[in-house]
Amino acid sequence: MDKLRALEMFLATCDSGSFAYAAKACKTDPSTVSKAISRLEAQLNLTLFQRSTRQLRITDSGLHYANTVRKLVQELSDVEKELRHSNDAPRGTLRISSAVCYGHLYLSRILPAFCKRYPDIKLELEINDLHVDIIDNNIDIAIRTGFVKDSRLIARKLSPMDFLTCASPLYLKEHGTPRTYQDFEHHRWIGFRIKETHQLQPIYLPNEHGEFELCELNRTHITDDGESMANMCVSAMGIAQIPHFLAKQHLENGALLSLYPHIRPPQIDSGVFAIYPKREYLPAKVRVFLDFLITTLEQQGESTQQTWAQHYESEVKF
Repeated sequence: MDKLRALEMFLATCDSGSFAYAAKACKTDPSTVSKAISRLEAQLNLTLFQRSTRQLRITDSGLHYANTVRKLVQELSDVEKELRHSNDAPRGTLRISSAVCYGHLYLSRILPAFCKRYPDIKLELEINDLHVDIIDNNIDIAIRTGFVKDSRLIARKLSPMDFLTCASPLYLKEHGTPRTYQDFEHHRWIGFRIKETHQLQPIYLPNEHGEFELCELNRTHITDDGESMANMCVSAMGIAQIPHFLAKQHLENGALLSLYPHIRPPQIDSGVFAIYPKREYLPAKVRVFLDFLITTLEQQGESTQQTWAQHYESEVKF
C-alpha cells in the first residue's frame, strides 16, 4: 500500500476515532485500516493510537503527527487543483519553436491576434531550422517543415509543402523566359542545401508530357537559408523553386513570377507539421494555439490536403 493512502486512513481514523468509521470513509474494510496504521507505527517507531477493547485514543505523538500530515495533504490537494486549473485554462508560458522562414512569414503575423485573444498566455518563441529535441528543451509545440521521425512526438500536419518555380521580372527580361524543358538547362539556378542532411533540395520540372520529374541541373548559386534563396531570386540572380509559404509575399507584391503551377514532391509524408510531446492530457495553452493556427491557415486556403498554391495561376503563359 502506498504511503499517501495509509496517511489518508490515518487521518480518517483520527477524525472518526474508529477503524470501522475510517474504513467506511476510505471505502475499505476495518482490517485494512488497522494494518495500515500498524505499518505507519512500525515505520515511525511510535505509537499513534492507544487501543483497547472499548475505545481507540490518539496519543500525543499521533496528534502531533496528524497536524503535520493534515497540512501536507491539504497542500498537495491545493497543488493538484492548481495544476488541473492550469492545464484546463489557457494560461501560462507557451514555448514555441519554429522553422525560420515559417516563423518569420507566417507565425509572426498571427501571434498578435492570438495574444490578444488569450492575454493570460505568455510566449517564448524560438526561431531555428535545427530539429532540436523538444522534450529535452522543454518546448510545448514546434512548427517544422519536411519530415517527422521521432516516435515520442505527435505530428499534426498543417499543410503539404508545395513549391513554385519562380523568377524575377528583371531576370526574365535579361535572360528570357524558358519555354521548354530543355530551356531550363541554359538558365541560372539558385539551389537550396538542407541543413540536416547537407543535400541539395531536388528540382522538379515538367517534361514534354506535362508531368513533373526530377531534373539534374547545375546550381549557379547555393544557400542553406530559405529567405536568402528567395531574396537572391528577387535580385535576378537566377531561377529557384521556393516553398509556398516563402514565395507567397513575393508573388503578391510582384517581386517574383511563377513560371509553372505548383509542384508537390512525391514524398507523401513531407509537409508542414505542428509537433508536440505525446501526453494523455494536452495543456489548454497548447490546444488553443493549435486550434487558432489551424483556423487561421484554413482562412487563407491551407489545410492538411492543400495550400493556396494549388489555386495560384502562373503569370507566365507558355
